[in-house]
Amino acid sequence: MKVIAADSGAAILDEYFRPVSLVASVAVLVEPPYREPSVYRIAEPIFKEVDSTLEVIVHEAELCLSLLAKVKADIVHLDMTLGGVTVEDLSPVELLNMRASKSGRQNIIKILPRLRKTAGEIKRLHGLDMLAIGKESVPVRVAELTAGAEAILFACHKAVEEEEAVLLGLPLNCQPTVLDDCIWLGSLISGEHDLRSFAVDSEGVLTKVKLTETLNPVARGFRALKIESKG
Repeated sequence: MKVIAADSGAAILDEYFRPVSLVASVAVLVEPPYREPSVYRIAEPIFKEVDSTLEVIVHEAELCLSLLAKVKADIVHLDMTLGGVTVEDLSPVELLNMRASKSGRQNIIKILPRLRKTAGEIKRLHGLDMLAIGKESVPVRVAELTAGAEAILFACHKAVEEEEAVLLGLPLNCQPTVLDDCIWLGSLISGEHDLRSFAVDSEGVLTKVKLTETLNPVARGFRALKIESKG
């Protein structure tokens, strides 16, 4: 089974390690054995304020639709943890009966018409279901790691262009490694030791910065990168 999954990851942090803006959104194709993404992906720098999460989810669904124009898959996984329900068939009544916080349900209802529209397009054009499976999905975790890796490159460009240090918060329980012209992000979660993703540094920005890894002192399980321009 070939899966297209989407997620957004990594955040610019302030000096108190508080998230300020989300950095990257991606959609990736993940194939057996589901340990890392294929070469097919769409990655975009977004730099959206952290309170714009709802808009980001809508954008993730749209990225899945865009990627399906380039590569075939068997199903689509969206980063919304609602038990794997089909997004196209999700109704406000069904959503209100689910085990989720009241505020969470109300927020999803706000974007539900747009999500269902995109899910309907995916079904009409490609015959595939989009599932609201979220963190239960291994491909979504792979997408999360991919977003983190791509976000490192986007943040490096930001540090070089603005000539200011950037503090980047990475996704949950992962560790970055630079190998040649790639930045790899490997999962540190138990049972996920072989899950990883990468981003290719085609413009050589990694050679222009100094990366310093640190634990996030106010968010257990999260790491951060201080990115400084060498120029």
